Amino acid sequence: MKQSRTMSLIEAITNVVVGYGLAVVTQVLAFPAFGLHATLRQNLQLAALFSVISVLRSFVLRRAFEAARARATGPGTKNAAP
Repeated sequence: MKQSRTMSLIEAITNVVVGYGLAVVTQVLAFPAFGLHATLRQNLQLAALFSVISVLRSFVLRRAFEAARARATGPGTKNAAP
């Protein structure tokens, strides 16, 4: 089964949105344990930065794996129905 580029991007963004919330909560709880003290705004900004990087990483890896799958199945089966 082939996933479109659009669906790959939607999946990656959805994954990162959920991860963003978890990252903020984790930072707020964990940073003080390591002697790091950040404001809520700083935590939100840091999580946003990592989220953008994560979306790009997820999308690139997904497309790379899809390209590898397409090569492995051969040129005649690229557009075959599932």
